[in-house]
Formats: sequence, C-alpha cells, structure tokens
Amino acid sequence: MSTDTRPDTRPAPAALRGAVAAEWTKLFSVRTTWWTALAALLLMVASAGQLAIYAANDNTNDDPLDDRGIVTVGSVLIGSVELTQYAVLALGLLAITAEFTSGTIRTTLQCTPSRGRALLAKAAVAGAVTFALGLLLGTVGALVARPVLGEWGSAPIAGTIGDIAAVATYLALVGVFALGLGTALRSAVLTLTVLFATLMIVPLSLQQPDIAVLNRIADVFPGVAGGHFLAGDTEPYPGAVGLLLLAGWAGAALLLGRAALRRRDA
Repeated sequence: MSTDTRPDTRPAPAALRGAVAAEWTKLFSVRTTWWTALAALLLMVASAGQLAIYAANDNTNDDPLDDRGIVTVGSVLIGSVELTQYAVLALGLLAITAEFTSGTIRTTLQCTPSRGRALLAKAAVAGAVTFALGLLLGTVGALVARPVLGEWGSAPIAGTIGDIAAVATYLALVGVFALGLGTALRSAVLTLTVLFATLMIVPLSLQQPDIAVLNRIADVFPGVAGGHFLAGDTEPYPGAVGLLLLAGWAGAALLLGRAALRRRDA
C-alpha cells in the first residue's frame, strides 16, 4: 500500500475508486480478516450440523409431540445465522475500530480527506465482502445440513438458492450496520456490546412480557426485522418490509458514523 499521505485531488468518482481499492487492500492484508472468516465458517458448520441433528432426532425419538416432519435446508440455514452472524459482524466493526486502535485512521483520512467518501469506501468493501462470505457460508451450511437431515430434509433448488442469497444479504447489511456503529463508537468491545444488545437482548426483553405494543416496538429492531425477512414472513409485515427496516438501520448507522467522523478528530 502506498505511504503517500497527500490529499486526493482526483475527480470524485476516481477518488472513490481509489479509496475502495485501498480499503480492499487493507482488509485482505491483515490476518484478522482471514481468521474471522474461518471462525464464521466453523460456526456455520457446527450450527447447521447441530440444528439438522435436532430436526432429525425430533422425528425419530419416542415423543410424537415434537415431531417436525420434513424441514427445508433453508430453515436450518436461517437458524444457523443467529450465532454465525457475530463472527461476520466482527469483519465490519474491525474494518474501522482496528484503525482507531492502531492510529492508522489518520493516514486513511489524510489520503481521503472527505469523511463521507472514506466511510462510503469502507461500507462498499465491507458490504461486498460480507455478502460474498454469506454466500459461502450459506452454501457450506446447506451442504452440511442436507445429508444430516437425511429423509427428514428437503432442498428444493430454487428455494435453497433463494435462502442462501437472503442469508448473504442479511449478513451484508448487518456488516455495514456494524461498520457504522464502529465508526461512531470507535471501540471494538463497546461496538460489539451495542450490537449484541440491539440485535438480540433489547428485542427479546421487549417480547418477553408478550404485550402487543412492546412486541410492535421489538419488530422494528434490526435483528427481528432481519429475521422476518429471512423467514419470508407475512406477519406482522411482509419480508420485504423487514429488509427495508434492516437497510434503514444500516444507513442510519453510517450517517451516525459520518457525523462522528466530521465532529471529532481522528
């Protein structure tokens, strides 16, 4: 990577392409990226295999009340995302928090003085990488789950491909969401804590009393909205609305991160 820290005076499209290329190089030049991707892959294999075993066992044990019948591979993939996503989130948040920790964010902003352009480049790279990783994770999860399910599994080609694409889309958006929060909060630990609370703890706490108004509030949180999207639900809103809500959270996090970058020095 070039060590030239002069401000980029090229036209905006060319400057953005250069910033994206630099972010791509930075992301893949650190071992943390590869270890995080490996962790996500192992989590997907373990989760998909475990959930598939549970589904098959429910149909073959002595208790007829828990029989689930034939389950789709896609449903196993969607269930596996709940745990696997946290390894993928690390890619998004570390793309920025590692720079704050090491101080290399100064060089980044010297080379790309426009805070918005620098963050947009990071978001483009993080989104593309987590989407591609999501496709890989979904494919591997399907390959693991199908033979484990055996006669109790179904893997229609169109439906399974659609579920893999949905998983990749969800992971890309939560990866960008993590990047935006990481930019605003600057700390990997704090960002991960807020992500965990936002995606799981707060909505679960709201749903626990089973009060209608609290359930409606929980439904707009990113994890719940993403779950409705992945499941293709029609209630309390269509899956497409869940996708829009999740994209809105990701966009809001980026705006928050951009405001933090503009307000505070690197």
